[in-house]
Amino acid sequence: MDLKQIKELIAIMEKAGLRKMRIKEEKGFEIELERELEHPHPTPSRHELPHHFAPSAPPHRHPPEEEKMEATKEGDFVSSPMVGIFYSSSSPDDPAYVKVGDEVDEETVVCIIEAMKVMNEVKAGRKGKIAEILVSNADPVEFGTHLYRML
Repeated sequence: MDLKQIKELIAIMEKAGLRKMRIKEEKGFEIELERELEHPHPTPSRHELPHHFAPSAPPHRHPPEEEKMEATKEGDFVSSPMVGIFYSSSSPDDPAYVKVGDEVDEETVVCIIEAMKVMNEVKAGRKGKIAEILVSNADPVEFGTHLYRML
């Protein structure tokens, strides 16, 4: 990763109002950026973001009681390995990689996370069945965001 890419990451953090970002690549490279927010910025509207970052709908926010219930649900989770935009398929015209009820194995591609104009495939990482999809297509996600619940 060069200085220009790091500056792009910082710009993305500022636009999205993120305080912390961590990226870990398969080749072993890892970077963690953190900044103090003097005046927290509101989340940019979809018109202020570049086209490829604009969500198709406002992100779904769970009430606190639902978040507690979600945390206690059975199953394992497929989590985002990086900050970026979640895409359930390789293009808007293609079907989703997986849907609820699909059986997957360790190497099954379940989605794409776009980061810095690079499309990164995310694999299930284990055998199981997709029990729940926890994010919507084109939602921004952070490192560690639960994407799917698996049984």
